[in-house]
Amino acid sequence: MRKFGVSTHLYHGERLRREHLVEMASRGFECLEVFATRSHFDYHDTACNKLLGEWVREAGIQLHSVHAPIVDSLVDNRWGRAYSTAARDLNARQETLHEMDAALALARDVPFKYFVLHLGLPLAQRPGSGDNNRDAALRTIEHIYDSAEPLGVTLTLEVMDNALSRPHVLVDMLEHDLDGLDIGLCMDVGHAHLLGDTAEAIEVASEYLMTTHIHDNRGQKDDHLVPFEGSIDWAATVMELEKIGYDGVLMYEVRNTDGAANVLERCARARKRLESFS
Repeated sequence: MRKFGVSTHLYHGERLRREHLVEMASRGFECLEVFATRSHFDYHDTACNKLLGEWVREAGIQLHSVHAPIVDSLVDNRWGRAYSTAARDLNARQETLHEMDAALALARDVPFKYFVLHLGLPLAQRPGSGDNNRDAALRTIEHIYDSAEPLGVTLTLEVMDNALSRPHVLVDMLEHDLDGLDIGLCMDVGHAHLLGDTAEAIEVASEYLMTTHIHDNRGQKDDHLVPFEGSIDWAATVMELEKIGYDGVLMYEVRNTDGAANVLERCARARKRLESFS
């Protein structure tokens, strides 16, 4: 039976606590993705990392993946300074790489399988002319790959809405610029929906698809809703995942719209509907 997980994106605006993992596990979710934002989880603090290991064991949940840092903080619904992995400015990119290496080091205390990376900034953040540079992105990928491999972590590039991160662009990058490196893709179904057809995006990414983010939207903005609360055709999406033979984790990356407990309850109900398509 396919495993389902929940990203701590659900609790992104607060400090991650043991109770959050217990809450996820109590709804039947087997896997976890930690969103590496220091105001949420301070991955620079070894004591925090060790605590997470204790929480994972106590909750009986698996740390499947870590979402690479995209911002330095999120407090009172205000996003801090963004980290661009594709910044042309060397100093800005080196600061970003420092954060990436610190987040990856979590694997020394709590093993995990995938490190999910944004290339550059999404269009919704109105990136500047130097934020989404392709050559800078490739140098970043190679650096993170070299850091991740000795830790037993696989780097996955996330599908999202910018010129670097559309499915066919990522596949071309893997085949022509990063050939020979064990790097995969994270199929963010909500982002794929904003780009057009989710089933088509899955087909394009099929050979490299290693992990997922599942959430819904109405085709206008990145709402991060529970599946079936937006306009994604989930039957077609799951059918395409089955067609390409994807048997990995379906990782909910939903936001807290009306209390985490309520959202998790709806995620559990959505899981049953998604499983019915298999």
